[in-house]
Amino acid sequence: MRSLYLSQQGSRVTVRADRLTVQQGDEPAQTIALPLLDQILVFGNVQLTTQVLRACLVRDVPVVYLSRMGYCHGRLTAIHRGYRALARHQADLSFGDRLLVARAIVANKLHNSRILLQRYRQRGHDLGPDLDQFRHLGDRARQATSLDALFGLEGAGAAAYFGALRSILADSGLGFRDRNRRPPQDPINAFLSFGYQVLWNHLLVLVELQGLDPYAGCLHEPSDRHPALVSDLLEEFRAPLVDAVVLGLVNRGQVDRTQHTEQRDGGCFLNEAGRKLYLQAFIDHMEGAIDQDEGGSIPRWELLSRQVRAYKQFVYQPVYTYQPYRLRT
Repeated sequence: MRSLYLSQQGSRVTVRADRLTVQQGDEPAQTIALPLLDQILVFGNVQLTTQVLRACLVRDVPVVYLSRMGYCHGRLTAIHRGYRALARHQADLSFGDRLLVARAIVANKLHNSRILLQRYRQRGHDLGPDLDQFRHLGDRARQATSLDALFGLEGAGAAAYFGALRSILADSGLGFRDRNRRPPQDPINAFLSFGYQVLWNHLLVLVELQGLDPYAGCLHEPSDRHPALVSDLLEEFRAPLVDAVVLGLVNRGQVDRTQHTEQRDGGCFLNEAGRKLYLQAFIDHMEGAIDQDEGGSIPRWELLSRQVRAYKQFVYQPVYTYQPYRLRT
C-alpha cells in the first residue's frame, strides 16, 4: 500500500501539477507524485495547504489526521466514498454467522501469538509456562457460545502473551513489565501503541476501498466513534505485523529510551526520531514477502488487502466463513 507518512513536526506540504512538495525549514524539499499514493497520514503539527487537500479529494487519496502518538482524529475523503450497498448485507448477518467469525478471530490471534513466542523460544529465550496453553485457549475459543466468553479467553491469552514478552525483553533495559496504554508507561508500550494505530489506519482505508461498512463488525462492539470491523481485522495481525517489528527493533539494539521517546502527560511517547524509526522498520517489514499455503509468495501489504477481500466475500456469502490469517508453524 503506497502511503506517505508526514511525521516531521513543522513540515509544510504544497502541490503543483500533481506533485507534492514537503518542506521542513531550510532542509532540501522532497517531492512525491500524488497519483502514486493510496493515502496520506499526517502526524501532529504538519501543514497541508488547501490546494493539497483539494487535489487529494480529486485524486481520491484519503488524508488521515493523527496525533503525534498515532491516535486518529479523523479522515478527509472524497464525497463519493460510501458503503451503503454492503452495509445492508452486513446488517443482515445472523448472530451465528458473526459468532463464527468472532471465534475464528480470537482463536487465530491466540495461534499467531503462540507462533511468534515459539520462534523466540527456539532462539534460546526462556518463556516460562508451556506455550500449549495458547492451544487450549484457542480450542475453547472455537467452542465459545458468547462474545463475553471470547473476551475472557482473549484476556487470558493476552496476560500469558505479554508475560512471555516480559521474559524476552528482560535484558533490554526498557522497563517493560506488562501491556499498558492511555498513556503507555515505557518505550515498548509506546512503540506497540503507535504501531497498532498505524496498522489500524491502513486497515480502515482498505475496508473503505472495498465498500465495507467499517462500523459493522463481529467481535468488537460498534459505536458512532468506533469502527468495530477495523478493530476485528486488526487482531489477527497484531503479533505478526506489529509485535514482530517492535521485538526486532529491540533485539537489534536500535531502541534507545532517550533518543526515541519522551516523558510527558504522565506517560511515555515516541518522539520524532522514534516515529521515524518505527515507520521505516514497518515499511521494510511490510514490503517483505511471505509464503502462501497454495505456493508462491506475496508482500505483506497484499496480505492485508487479501484478508479484507476475503471478509467482503463472507459478507456476500456467509456460508464461506471468514478465515483470519494464521502464521505458519
